[in-house]
Amino acid sequence: MEIEKISLPGVLIIKPNLFSDNRGYFYESFQQIRYEKLGIPQFIQDNVSSSKQNVLRGLHYQLPYTQGKLVWVGRGTVYDVIVDLRLSSPTFGKWFSILLTDKEHLQMYVPPGFAHGFCVISPEADFYYKCTDYYMPQAENGIIWDDANLNINWPVKNPILSPKDKKFPSLHEISHEKLFA
Repeated sequence: MEIEKISLPGVLIIKPNLFSDNRGYFYESFQQIRYEKLGIPQFIQDNVSSSKQNVLRGLHYQLPYTQGKLVWVGRGTVYDVIVDLRLSSPTFGKWFSILLTDKEHLQMYVPPGFAHGFCVISPEADFYYKCTDYYMPQAENGIIWDDANLNINWPVKNPILSPKDKKFPSLHEISHEKLFA
């Protein structure tokens, strides 16, 4: 397993050991003790999202009941994006993107304090994530996907969005009480 730290503190890109032959491939998608050694807390909920091309989900976060997430793609390709919402962070308001595919099997650990979203590039995609806290609908928050100040370089101009995702505010419209201390 290879680990890469990026410019946003606490975020890890994880490349699992992949074993391939003429039958297909095998890899461990998760082993608690290995991830604990990386400083990743214990996960308590697993989620799977299946979406078609041009679906954009996000940018979501929970406050309170903050979630850290380990994310990867089981089928297809997604453009995955995180935004640092930690007010005390030197990278507050900065975003990072990565292509997650069913070919490379990269994973990304997103610590608490980030908004997260993804856009499906392939005809379909299955997106997996392990969470460090439970989903609580009353704690759900978000940022509008096309926030002009963030200027995220999404690979689609007219994504398919949920009604909820269409109504999120821009980052500068969110009060500090709705962000991470």
